[in-house]
Amino acid sequence: MKLEPHYILRKPLLTEKSTASMESDNVYTFEVDRRASKDDVKAAVEKAYGVKVLKVTTQVRKGGSRRFKYGTVAESSWKRAAVKVAEGQSIELF
Repeated sequence: MKLEPHYILRKPLLTEKSTASMESDNVYTFEVDRRASKDDVKAAVEKAYGVKVLKVTTQVRKGGSRRFKYGTVAESSWKRAAVKVAEGQSIELF
């Protein structure tokens, strides 16, 4: 897939668990385009942040349904990628 990095990497996921893995294991988590493969994610992170990526793991998260006053709404599925960066390198997210 030939997309620019800012189309593949939608946003970084900053949760308590992902922040802990950033500090201890050098693993950063992103929400990515569902069509992007592991190779696409690796190339996008290396181009956007200028770091060496060692490993990429992906997971498709199922969208569920949410109840509101006016009825139920179906949420869409999304994909997240955990990217392990080489030792001594880091990504400035904020």
